[in-house]
Amino acid sequence: MQNKNNKKSMLKQNTETLTPNRKYKDTMFRLLFKEKYAALSLYNALNGTTHTDEEEMEIVTLENAIYINVKNDLAFVLDSNLNLYEHQSTYNPNMPLRDLIYVAKEFQKFVDNHSLYSEKPVVLPYPKFVVFYNGIDERPEKEILKLSDLYNVAEDLRENPELELKVIVLNINKGYNEDLKRKCPLLLEYMQYVDKVRYYKEEKKMDLPDAVECTIADCVKEGILEEFLRKNRAEVLDVSIFEYNAEEEIRKYKIAQQELWREQGLKAGMEEGLKAGMEEGLKAGMEAGRIDGAKQKCISLILTFLQEVEEVPESLEEMLKEQDEEILDKLVKIASKTESLEQFMSYIH
Repeated sequence: MQNKNNKKSMLKQNTETLTPNRKYKDTMFRLLFKEKYAALSLYNALNGTTHTDEEEMEIVTLENAIYINVKNDLAFVLDSNLNLYEHQSTYNPNMPLRDLIYVAKEFQKFVDNHSLYSEKPVVLPYPKFVVFYNGIDERPEKEILKLSDLYNVAEDLRENPELELKVIVLNINKGYNEDLKRKCPLLLEYMQYVDKVRYYKEEKKMDLPDAVECTIADCVKEGILEEFLRKNRAEVLDVSIFEYNAEEEIRKYKIAQQELWREQGLKAGMEEGLKAGMEEGLKAGMEAGRIDGAKQKCISLILTFLQEVEEVPESLEEMLKEQDEEILDKLVKIASKTESLEQFMSYIH
């Protein structure tokens, strides 16, 4: 116990001397659509409206509240609607739960100056939840995710839940929701940019920085997000590299997990005919090996994410090795969203 406390004390000292070199990094989507004119064009395309006055819109995007690192891509009030837009490059069935947290924080801001015990109703904007998906995994053109799908109850009890939240997921990859992209040229050009990065990286086998540089040059030349890229070239280069790396690491992690599960199934089947004593011994060894392998994959992924934020002390890897597999799996998700090493450490102290 004393040794463990010494390690934690050492790590705390190390983190206190480190200076973060960047804050929470925007995605390309957020960087582009956080401007009112861009958000307004996306809203008009989705809702069939023709708003032109940016002053009618109130941006209320959450900016990294301390509470569980809450930060959403885009939120604004218009037409008495609270619109919460998210971009996802990986399918996430937990978006209804995330949006429930987001909207609760947003509603808290609306009621700060009102009494919840008054006889007068508190007037709230009508929330709408939309996710724009452009990952490489095949998904339908449109799908609806429901909070009730996450409830640990029988399916028939989910039909009329007392608390529901629905999220519309729109696939914006090439060949999907083309009418929406025609109505919102910025969204179309955003996807043209993304497709070019993937082309240079996957088809031309370029290093990621070179792929992004070539994409930016092509887009400026072809008039794709030209003004935006000229104005924000350095930041676009930075966030594009970070975003693609994070997406790639998550993809590799999923593939590794699937391969691990497949190997476990094969080995388990081969061991069925062995004697009871030997079988138990092999299973124990396989389980120990599986756990060690899974833990090391999680640790590597955590370190990759944290190194994108700031320098990571060597003592962190030793601390992570002391965590069990379930905790490490959760820490992978936390590390992918954390903005500083100090914030990440608060989850394992």
